[in-house]
Amino acid sequence: MSKKLDIKKMVTMSMLCAMAYTVTVVFRISVVPGHEYLKYDLKDVVLLIGGFLYGPLYAFMMSVVVSVLEMLSVSADGWVGCIMNIVSSCSLICTASFVYSKRKTLGGAILGLIIGVVAVTGMMTLWNYIVTPLYRGFPRSVVVPLLLPVFAAFNFFKGGLNAIISVLLFKPIVSALHKAELIEPPIVGTRSTVMKWVFIGVGAAVAITVLFAVLKFDLSLFASKGD
Repeated sequence: MSKKLDIKKMVTMSMLCAMAYTVTVVFRISVVPGHEYLKYDLKDVVLLIGGFLYGPLYAFMMSVVVSVLEMLSVSADGWVGCIMNIVSSCSLICTASFVYSKRKTLGGAILGLIIGVVAVTGMMTLWNYIVTPLYRGFPRSVVVPLLLPVFAAFNFFKGGLNAIISVLLFKPIVSALHKAELIEPPIVGTRSTVMKWVFIGVGAAVAITVLFAVLKFDLSLFASKGD
């Protein structure tokens, strides 16, 4: 019985990794036109669902697999971009799934997502402070003024949007996996509807506000240094 469950888990994780990689290839856009380093994709949505199903350790493993596949195919940023993708995904996914593993309710999931968004924002701001001047050749004096209005804001927007979409897609994806007899559905509290839509509404409003702030910021100096 245990061996059968392990096989199902491997099949489900492989499917989720394939889905995450596919949406990265198909739906990968630059948030700010002309600035290729500010890209948004949906892979963390799929990986979040995998993390909620199997916990932070398996979330980390799936993040590594998808990031390596991305590096070997569609990414032009090499191993540095791969490491930053892993750090970014794991900051959100492993944090959220760890919190959810301690409290398996919608409230626990939402709390985990909020903490995860804060974690990825802080972590990627730090990483851009350390890595961007070395990797892209910018003086740190150019990068520092961009940390909060660009890098922190972009990662907050990206993490927040992925958190919102994961809440929307969690039930349909889990239901499909359950119908395929690959998983047992997690237990969700009866007060889920109102809490879910409040989170989605507030999160969407905040994410849109932050995105407009990023779009209004003048990045011409940063672009010229990169060229």
